[in-house]
Amino acid sequence: MSKKFDVVALGELLMDFTENGRSPQGNILFEANPGGAPCNVLAMLQKLGRSTAFIGKVGDDMFGQTLRSVAEEVGINTSGLLTDRETRTTLAFVRTLPGGDRDFSFYRNPGADMTLTAEELPLELIGSARIFHFGTLSMTHPGVREATKRAVETAKAAGALISFDPNLRPPLWGSLDEAREQINWGLDQADVVKIADNELEFVTGVQDFDTGAAKILRDHPGIRILNVTAGPDGSIAYSGGKRVYVPGVKLGGTIETTGAGDTFCACVLNFVLDHGTAALTEQDLTGMLRFANAAAYLVTTKKGAIRSMPEREEVEALAGKA
Repeated sequence: MSKKFDVVALGELLMDFTENGRSPQGNILFEANPGGAPCNVLAMLQKLGRSTAFIGKVGDDMFGQTLRSVAEEVGINTSGLLTDRETRTTLAFVRTLPGGDRDFSFYRNPGADMTLTAEELPLELIGSARIFHFGTLSMTHPGVREATKRAVETAKAAGALISFDPNLRPPLWGSLDEAREQINWGLDQADVVKIADNELEFVTGVQDFDTGAAKILRDHPGIRILNVTAGPDGSIAYSGGKRVYVPGVKLGGTIETTGAGDTFCACVLNFVLDHGTAALTEQDLTGMLRFANAAAYLVTTKKGAIRSMPEREEVEALAGKA
């Protein structure tokens, strides 16, 4: 059966307020950057020529209106993006740390993305996806968690591949044990996983990448491609008994790392749409990681994510030099 969309994602669409210098009075200035991990993934996929759709909720406020228009501006289908007239759009204030990493302060108690219910899901839209992508910010609270799980079940029943990124944000969870439980549920559903090094340790309790990856693949045998990312140190792919490591791009110029993992994830999904997940060679996996690493680096040289995704030609040129 032909599918209308290459990738449909569900989750948070929010405004990242990113530090951007100081005023003449010495006050911190913030730039309002449209973001939210699942929609970041779709924005990069649009740059790569894919058809995408987003499912989620924003508030009936200036931020929600801006986020909807920005998603549409980059080509993402927003027919599954609802507006909550009672709850405000989620905000995240992002403090940039030395080296470009970030510290988040969320204004989400509640935020509109949390109010999506299972009854509001556009089931036909979910069933029209070749790949369904989700993370865990849509699993922090019971109502939206039920919606996420029903969406995943619907996508699987329709034959979609399932992509999962834990995207752990500890302050948003009532307890870390609950976070670990929901991440493990996501890993149980997934065909393709992107997990950061700190998340790998959180889930498995071990620091060594190979040991942690082996545990995840043993505990969650449905995973066909497991990618572990380590920021500028590169990434490792585990698939079909193969292990491939590709170093990160270290050219300097990193401003902040918001969206880097999402950009990487999008490039992997773009690869999967072309090549599938079975019988991948080491050469296949190397090319996948080299392209994804290059794109992830490029997005760190700008602020924000959705409007900062690199063009395919930029990524190809950089990946060719790696």
